[in-house]
Amino acid sequence: MKRPRFSLRVKLALVLLALAALPLAGILYVNEVERFLLQEQEQSLLAVARAVATALHERPQLLASASGRDDEVDAILLGLQRASSRIWVVDARYQVIAAAGSLRRATDVASEAPWWQPLVTHSVGWLIPRPTEDFAEGQLEDVLATGSDVAAALQGTPATRTRHTRDGRAVVMSAAHPIWTGDQVAGAVVTEETTNSVMSVKSAALERLLLLTLAAFAGAAVLLMAFATRLSVRIRRLRDEAESAIDARGRITRLTAGSDAADEIGDLSRSFSAVLERLAEHHAYLEAMAGRLSHELRTPIAVVRSSLENLKLSGEDATRYIERAEQGLARLSRILERMTEASRLEQSLSAVERSRYDLGAVVRGCVEGYRIAYPHAAFALEVPARPLEVEGAPDLAAQLLDKLVENAVDFSRGGAPVRVSLEESAGAAVLSVSNKGPLLPDKMRARLFDSMISVRDASGTATPHLGLGLYVARLIAQFHGGSIAASNLASGDGVAVGVRIPLAWK
Repeated sequence: MKRPRFSLRVKLALVLLALAALPLAGILYVNEVERFLLQEQEQSLLAVARAVATALHERPQLLASASGRDDEVDAILLGLQRASSRIWVVDARYQVIAAAGSLRRATDVASEAPWWQPLVTHSVGWLIPRPTEDFAEGQLEDVLATGSDVAAALQGTPATRTRHTRDGRAVVMSAAHPIWTGDQVAGAVVTEETTNSVMSVKSAALERLLLLTLAAFAGAAVLLMAFATRLSVRIRRLRDEAESAIDARGRITRLTAGSDAADEIGDLSRSFSAVLERLAEHHAYLEAMAGRLSHELRTPIAVVRSSLENLKLSGEDATRYIERAEQGLARLSRILERMTEASRLEQSLSAVERSRYDLGAVVRGCVEGYRIAYPHAAFALEVPARPLEVEGAPDLAAQLLDKLVENAVDFSRGGAPVRVSLEESAGAAVLSVSNKGPLLPDKMRARLFDSMISVRDASGTATPHLGLGLYVARLIAQFHGGSIAASNLASGDGVAVGVRIPLAWK
């Protein structure tokens, strides 16, 4: 099944959805504030009912009016009532003694809102409804018939209640408190108020939260889309450069210029440019490899061919021609051996058994052999008397030194000796081979130990060189857990190659 593919802009849009958690947290906070305000409103209503009841305690004459209404009670209620609230007093027989106030708020409250509030309210009214003052207030008798708070107060227990109006368009909160005469309940005070004030605050907060959320989402969306577009353009440009850098035959047609941007895409562009540059250099070397091999193979093949032709035409002793043919075949064998040496070594290193050995003894023995193998070259040896033990394979260490010495002998000039030194430094054995001669080009220092890299002139020597010797040396150094590097001598008249191998634990 093919996996769905999402563009970068779609992924960033999905990330933008994570911002939805912010307004959700805001809504939860507003709801918590609403619950707190409703609790405070309930306690406030109960406090007002308690205050009126305290004013009527031990005053039974105020509740004994034959008409069921008392002007003095009305005066007390008018002094304690609040806007948009209703207070009334009932006796023990559920008869209303006095009442004051209204549940509806003044209509000029809405005029305090900012100029844009009506526009927002009209636009998002379907999502965030505003409380209305157009509701059926209800008769006191109807409230008494179903009022559990009044019944509890007449039993001596203060109580609160929340109910809907008859038309369901508003929520009314009420509190009732008993009026005591001695130890008898003479009546109750009931205070009522709608929750419209709290709901108005909640609606206004939600509207502001919605506006801020929409503005934040719009701004973030514009910024993210602009960023994603710029990012996509840069990535597509890098893709186009990558596709156009190599033709259908795999040849590098042009190099790309790395971006100067100080970000990850800039790093990727510069890395890609550097990789292309190295590939171009390596590709150029591989293209020249045919000429190099042709030059290396032409001489031994010509020797073998001419020897065989002379052997066929000549009636003389064939020994001389057979020796020449064998020399040509030996040279062909050396070329093939060098070509396969590196690959064989890479495959065999994983199976080589490691052991602990004295690197100094290996170096001494090898240098003695070099004095015989290279009679025309001089060698200067500096090895400490104490053993320097490392972990690895001594025959591989000898092979590494063979490559370094062979390279140094080939480039040595002026009859100066090839110097081989071994010393201990910072917990490692440092092996150095230096020679007087041409300097190492700066651009080749980092690539000198790569496969099939050579700074030799193909026609400079009779021995075949395919640029694999120092690559083999690097493989062996890494097998020993070490490193290898080349640098020009401080005197400016030669090159030194150093190998650093950690000492074995004692």
